[in-house]
Amino acid sequence: MEYATLTESELLRMHAGVIDELNRRGVVRTGNNPIGDYTEWLVCNRLGLKLEPNSRASYDGVDSNEVRYQIKGRRSKRLTGNVQLSVIRKLETNGFDYLIAVVFNPDYTIRFAAKIPHAVVSDIATYRGHVNGHVPIIRENVFERDGVVDIKEILSLPRAL
Repeated sequence: MEYATLTESELLRMHAGVIDELNRRGVVRTGNNPIGDYTEWLVCNRLGLKLEPNSRASYDGVDSNEVRYQIKGRRSKRLTGNVQLSVIRKLETNGFDYLIAVVFNPDYTIRFAAKIPHAVVSDIATYRGHVNGHVPIIRENVFERDGVVDIKEILSLPRAL
């Protein structure tokens, strides 16, 4: 399809149709930017986690051993460099055991994905008063930290239909 030939209205209608279809398939749960919902869906499906309701504070998924996972995704226009994830509120309450951080390339392929222990998240996140929470900055060298696991391969597996 030649997107350049479409009007802005046509592109927006196409976007709305894609979001509606992703919602129908259960991939996204809101009408917001789909990256957060998609990341939660992808991680829970590939790691076998139970996806928690949107209203659940502190974590998004839980495994069969009741290990709690906060899930964050970001689509980056840059192919290298640091990536800032969205705010984590009440980090000090230990509301999750691991952060799953997924950084996507502009085309939604996965640049890198990490399972990060809470203690490491506390170390790499900075408190920002204006958002009342901690903002994690993810660098590709995060894998050098104790307990961090590279999960890109698991998340990149083709989906069996």
